[in-house]
Amino acid sequence: MAGGSAIRGSRVGAGPMGEAERGDAAPRQRIVYFCSNGHETAPMFAVEAVVPDSWDCPRCGLPANRDSDNPPPPPKIEPYKTHLAYVKERRSDAEAKEILDEALQTLRAKRKSGEIVF
Repeated sequence: MAGGSAIRGSRVGAGPMGEAERGDAAPRQRIVYFCSNGHETAPMFAVEAVVPDSWDCPRCGLPANRDSDNPPPPPKIEPYKTHLAYVKERRSDAEAKEILDEALQTLRAKRKSGEIVF
């Protein structure tokens, strides 16, 4: 096979990758954030972009802000609550006793009348 393709060894879209072809990059600024573990994070933002007050640290996941002397404290992690814990928040022990007594009376009445057999 003599001869070959003129674009052998290149891909579609391949070409010089200079600034002239892509255009100029937007002006950027580096903002430094500090977390409570002492990590520094410095993401780049466009100059005209709104810079957030806080940023999640990519190393430990804690929140970080721009004040190196006073980084935000780690968030308080609430332990997992069971269904019973949520019920106890809504009802007092006296209310729970009243509801239980009412349910038992209803159950005993149904057993006595023969609706429930066990």
